[in-house]
Amino acid sequence: MLPETGSVLGIDVGWSLRNASSGICRLDWDGATVTWTIRHFTGHADTRRDMVMEVCGAQHLLAAALDGPLRGDLAVIDRFRLAERALSNKAIASRISQPGSSRSPVGRLLNHHTNEFARLLLERGMIAEASHPHAIHKVALAEAFPTGFLGLLHSDPQKGPRQKRSDRYYEALVADGTLERLLEHHLPGRTLAFGLATVTNHDDRAALVCAITALGVASNDYTAVGDLDGWIILPPPAFIAAWAVSLVERWNQAPESGLSP
Repeated sequence: MLPETGSVLGIDVGWSLRNASSGICRLDWDGATVTWTIRHFTGHADTRRDMVMEVCGAQHLLAAALDGPLRGDLAVIDRFRLAERALSNKAIASRISQPGSSRSPVGRLLNHHTNEFARLLLERGMIAEASHPHAIHKVALAEAFPTGFLGLLHSDPQKGPRQKRSDRYYEALVADGTLERLLEHHLPGRTLAFGLATVTNHDDRAALVCAITALGVASNDYTAVGDLDGWIILPPPAFIAAWAVSLVERWNQAPESGLSP
């Protein structure tokens, strides 16, 4: 059970010095309301630090989830991880998009900048001690994958332009109420201070999904794929769409796959 009041953080990792391709979301709740604070910004080091400090404020965070390859020791990964291989399975990847390899040039960049965000959070402190089974660090830091998270919630995801897939899934899951039901599942009895449909920027949406991922970590209600090179956190088992349930169950029965609830 989550406490009556609390906060979690989500970060959509970007590094462009020209475009505001990074996003950050602090999701807060009390006994009656769920609210959030979202910003998107460029990859300038000073801007990154300022945004993390501004959005985190003085809040104690129950968990933080970052959209990028993440080991607890913040080491350079530089390999095609088990988590990435599992989600590259054709039956999954053709519908939700695969995360890509940490060994690719983009994967190396994503790993580096994810580590930079993680260092800022660790320097700031005020993150709860990890208590979930797939912890990678002594505090509750976790790895998110927004497109995969949304795709596994979607009843019928269809492959389309990669750059638009996450937004299509988000809009469909807002329209059919799935995202609101997921928030209600984690935080029953609260009302949303804002409508989910009011979040329209791509990176803002990704940051919010990362925060919802962190909510699953804080409540220990999620699915995870990976190993010691990092666990990608996915939706709670009860919210995995019907088309993916058998795949998840099959991986659960194969210890070498690394996928577990």
